[in-house]
Amino acid sequence: QVQLVESGGGLVQAGGSLKLSCAFSGRTLSSYYMGWFRQAPGKEREFVAAFSRGGSSTVYADSVKGRFTISRDNAKNTVYLQMNSLKPEDTAVYYCAVGSGTVLRMPEYAYDYWGQGTQVTVSS
Repeated sequence: QVQLVESGGGLVQAGGSLKLSCAFSGRTLSSYYMGWFRQAPGKEREFVAAFSRGGSSTVYADSVKGRFTISRDNAKNTVYLQMNSLKPEDTAVYYCAVGSGTVLRMPEYAYDYWGQGTQVTVSS
């Protein structure tokens, strides 16, 4: 049974940093591409960043490019999202997800398994 568990969320001041982790179990992480999404209050869930199966490609939403970094440790079956220069508009519940296709994709429907989410709150 595939499980994803996010951690590392919290309250931080604008300009600060947080590092989210997503522990993946039940399968081999290297067989999936993995992404981070977020959902702010009253808004639809949106794509943040993703990592290809082989680890050779990453893609970021324009709103986080240059500030967030996605990485993965296949040996630990864990994916990370380093978030720097945080802004109040980054406040959201952050979700990790994995997709079993061969090509990295961004739409939500391309992801097969999801974590429960972790809250990130950025104060001004």
